[in-house]
Amino acid sequence: MPAPQVPEKPPQTPAKSKATTQKPTKSTPLALKVYLVAYNVISTLGWAYILTLTLIHLFNLDGKADAVQAPRGKSAMSVLSRLTSTVSLPKALRFFASNNVQSRLPSYLQPIYRRSATTFSRVGPQTAFVQTFAVMEIVHVLLGWVRSPLQTTVMQVSSRLFLVWGIAEQFPEVRSNPLYTSMVLAWSATEVIRYTFYAFNLLGKNLYVLLYLRYTTFYILYPIGASSEAFLTYATLPASSPIPGWQSWLQGMWKLTDYVRGILFLIWWPGLYVMYTYMIAQRRKVLGKSAPKTLKTN
Repeated sequence: MPAPQVPEKPPQTPAKSKATTQKPTKSTPLALKVYLVAYNVISTLGWAYILTLTLIHLFNLDGKADAVQAPRGKSAMSVLSRLTSTVSLPKALRFFASNNVQSRLPSYLQPIYRRSATTFSRVGPQTAFVQTFAVMEIVHVLLGWVRSPLQTTVMQVSSRLFLVWGIAEQFPEVRSNPLYTSMVLAWSATEVIRYTFYAFNLLGKNLYVLLYLRYTTFYILYPIGASSEAFLTYATLPASSPIPGWQSWLQGMWKLTDYVRGILFLIWWPGLYVMYTYMIAQRRKVLGKSAPKTLKTN
């Protein structure tokens, strides 16, 4: 079952680390250490490529963005409008639920917003490939190469796979959704920081700037990424009714898989709150006044 993405995951560091407080154990084999460093470097480069290509597209730095055709489907605002048709929003939030939100934006933001509907055409396949590569993190845990919790790793990787293969690839309506862009930006920025931090950590270089970014950027990236994931999932639900009833079930308008995605949309929000507050507590623990400026592996 997918869960909101957390910008901070257990580090892909060797299972037997020199920083442990237990009795010394034999050192990590050199070949394994080289492999883990290579894995994190390759992952960093992959997500950096996606982040760079997305920014190039949004700001039309290569002059090709405006020629990209938008995939057919509903826009993010049509999805929000359908949701808010049954939910009363404060006036401050109604602006974002309007179908003509682009015309209300400042002139310098309108081209960026328009291009965000075609991001999938530029980075969709690359994002799916790089994210699928993260399956190796589960393999690392199963083989005992890293000390990450198996359940947490499986949930975090599978939720990303659910979004790229179960949502974006299966439902054309989310491909032209600007929220796909915000999700990819949050993912890629988070992963560039995370994998870079792990690579340096494996090499014995605990840079404080990376540690600070890893435990600070989640304040912005986590809500953006998690809410984008949730609303992209919501965009795949039938338009017959935001809240399915027994009549729609009898008429076959809502399938079992629709109900599953609807339930996932609902549980995304308490999950976001739980994990967000957890990350805040982790930040206080790692970057508090009494915390050293290097990360201690548990």
